[in-house]
Amino acid sequence: MLFGLVGLLYLVVVLAILCDSPLVDLDWSLQQLRPYKQWPEALPYLDIWVVAGQRGPTAIAACLWLGWRCYRSHSARPLLMMGSALLLLNVTVGGVKILTGRLGPHYAHYVGSPELFSGGSIFPSGHTANAVVTWGVLAYLATRWRRTGAALAALTAASIGLTTVYLGTHWISDVFAGWAAGALVLLALPLAEPAVAALDRRVLAAWHREGRFARPAPRPGPARRGRPPASRPARCRSALSPSRRAPRCRPAPSG
Repeated sequence: MLFGLVGLLYLVVVLAILCDSPLVDLDWSLQQLRPYKQWPEALPYLDIWVVAGQRGPTAIAACLWLGWRCYRSHSARPLLMMGSALLLLNVTVGGVKILTGRLGPHYAHYVGSPELFSGGSIFPSGHTANAVVTWGVLAYLATRWRRTGAALAALTAASIGLTTVYLGTHWISDVFAGWAAGALVLLALPLAEPAVAALDRRVLAAWHREGRFARPAPRPGPARRGRPPASRPARCRSALSPSRRAPRCRPAPSG
């Protein structure tokens, strides 16, 4: 139900831009406001903060930490989940960017135009969708601090989207679509769990064949004091006593 609701919101944003609705007017209102000129003192900090939504730096940082998690847990699942999410993100968001061909605010031609099918690649916002997916996957894979991680991921994704509007690199409708596109990828992750588990078993089998992550054999403990073990086990016959309450056993002959 949640997946369908987010997908419907995504479709509404796309149709609102195609139909040149008041959402496009809102885009132009914020663009003409030029927040980076209204509040220039925040520009140096937000120029750095927007890097948290770039795919390259965030993916490298996340995969380094997830690789350490894989080594500690003897499982490739963390890296496989991140790789699956980023692959799905690239396919879905990249396809919509190519189909819409929207230009950004800095390259717009006509005031009030949705700037679609003009050879651009701005819709939906890749920074925003990547922030949702990358930090959302880290929260999804968290074990002890999942709720805290989810809250931090949501705040990061929200601030990254609004930062792109402040910098004038995206329309606000691009950000709405980026939030929806990233949320759809996160909601689809549980559906990929069986395939990831099967691939994880294959990866672990290959690692063990190569001698990696092999656990050392347990050391033999000290010998217990007491009677020496019998040379031959006792042989029991299951004949019941007349009362049929318990089986009678006799030791095996020694000769």
